[in-house]
Amino acid sequence: MSATGIAASSPRFIAQRYKRRLRRSDFLQILVYFSLAIVIALFFADKGLAYFTNPSKIATGLGIVAGLIGSDLLLIMLILAARIPIIDRTFGHDKALTLHRQLGKPVFYLILGHMGLLLVGYGIQEGINPIAEIFTMISNGQDILLSYAGLLLMAIVIVTSLVIVRKKLPYEFWFVVHLLSYASVLLALPHQFTNGRLFAEGTWARPYWMVLYIGTFAMIVIFRVIFPIARTLKHRLRVVDVRMESEDVVSLTMAGRNLNELPARGGQFMNWRFWQPNMLLKAHPFSFSAAPDGKTLRITVRNLGRQTNRMMKMKVGTPVSFEGPYGLFTESARTTSNAVLIGSGIGITPIRALLDDPKFGAANITVILRGSTEENVYLWQEVYDLCVEKNAWLRVLVGHRPRGVHTWLSAEAFNKGDRLSTLAPNIKDADVFICGPAQWMDLVIADAKKAGVTSERIHAERFDY
Repeated sequence: MSATGIAASSPRFIAQRYKRRLRRSDFLQILVYFSLAIVIALFFADKGLAYFTNPSKIATGLGIVAGLIGSDLLLIMLILAARIPIIDRTFGHDKALTLHRQLGKPVFYLILGHMGLLLVGYGIQEGINPIAEIFTMISNGQDILLSYAGLLLMAIVIVTSLVIVRKKLPYEFWFVVHLLSYASVLLALPHQFTNGRLFAEGTWARPYWMVLYIGTFAMIVIFRVIFPIARTLKHRLRVVDVRMESEDVVSLTMAGRNLNELPARGGQFMNWRFWQPNMLLKAHPFSFSAAPDGKTLRITVRNLGRQTNRMMKMKVGTPVSFEGPYGLFTESARTTSNAVLIGSGIGITPIRALLDDPKFGAANITVILRGSTEENVYLWQEVYDLCVEKNAWLRVLVGHRPRGVHTWLSAEAFNKGDRLSTLAPNIKDADVFICGPAQWMDLVIADAKKAGVTSERIHAERFDY
């Protein structure tokens, strides 16, 4: 192990780094609650209490509050998906996107409640029913009609985000629909500043919300557009080696300029765009299969569809655009001086890269590889060599799962009575890194928790969008 790895694996260093990450997490969460508090405070500072004097005004006031909170959370949703480095380093890509998705329904319900309560409040005031009030509000200006269109777009985004629906949609369709989330916000903007007195000239809320909207979209443009383009132009990646690992698995090695300046670590992933026919328009999220060494970047891809099938025939010299690196599936996520690394199938690739990272060191390392056949235990020899180098225990479980049993183990291991607690006796006092198919990972996580591993010590990399 290198001197750098030894220093990075010391209990004191790991504890201090983890405390810094917790402080960042607390700070960012406080900012969220603070933003909500400011929204409510500005509402009451601009004579918000005047809304709570009779039934029609109470409905209107509650509708405005629901809209303000919903709008604030909607902007937080967009920020969580903006690939902002401090969020990625603090929560990790997967957790940030999970929070982003979890906010979707509450935001939609709040915006829907905002519209419904305003229709009720204005309807009572004007002596008409809420349905009739819809047409009355539309007649008052085009901005209201745009806000209704924005609500419809938001409903489309929410529906396509449902897991059961998302699995039936191709990535390209899902991606295009989710661009509509930005359009839904832009469509709702005009009515906030042209209708009603809350955002009128001279109010406290007007400049605050203008800064909030401008700041949010600026971060999206900077980190989703400008950063990727700038890094692509700076490093000028090209495919320099194509190596078939098996009939359906290929390793692609990219080289470029000044890669030592790219903040990439073993275990992270990037979104790759290969400049070949029918491939440029889609970004492919693939983890590194070797730790970045400042000279090359390598990914290992399994043929699972049309796009990955094209990668089997990748040409040397192909230019590559990229976004990233992303993810907290790295040495930086560690909370202890022990580590258990578990990978299945193509999910072995980030495990191999993490183990390969010069800064990854631990007092005790256990690596568990899983495959339905020996051919499915990808990069086995490379992982074996790294385990020898780092004095790590290696367990390889080959074979199909036992029928009728929900387990991540092979039938042989299960029948022997193996569990995580027997395969990795020190697992209770270790960080556990898991990567593989989603349902398989859920079973491993459940087994880890049964073995006494706390949630903050479980690090899972999921291949979804």
